[in-house]
This record gives sequence, structure tokens and C-alpha cells, in this order.
Amino acid sequence: MNTEQITITVDQEAAKTYRDATPAERRKLDRVLNLRLKHAAEPKQSLSELMTEIGEEAARRGLTPEILADILKDI
Repeated sequence: MNTEQITITVDQEAAKTYRDATPAERRKLDRVLNLRLKHAAEPKQSLSELMTEIGEEAARRGLTPEILADILKDI
């Protein structure tokens, strides 16, 4: 996958969470944000449909409920 760095504006708490994350945690956050940005550009769908699609894509890429819980516990 080709990647490109971008700059986004977030609130201070989100910035601190990202800065304080380990490299592995940052990679996970990057993947979640990447998926969300892709879906934001797609035609509008219901929140439920969007969440289902993101969940299915994350599962295909190896995200398990345990990994997600680990990611979210520190946020």
C-alpha cells in the first residue's frame, strides 16, 4: 500500500493521545483513521451501515475484539 503523510487538526486531548501512543498503537490508530477518511468520501450511508462496513473491513485486516479493546482502553 502506498502511503502519504498529511497534517490534520485535532483537539489537544486527541493530539496528546496520539503523541503518547507507542509506535504499534500509532500504526493501529493510523489504520482506523485511514478507514474512516476513506468512508467519509463515499456516498452517504446510514451510521449503522457505515459502522458495519468499517467493522467488517477491520476484521478482514485482522482486527479482533481483543485488539480493539486494547486500543480503546487507553483512549
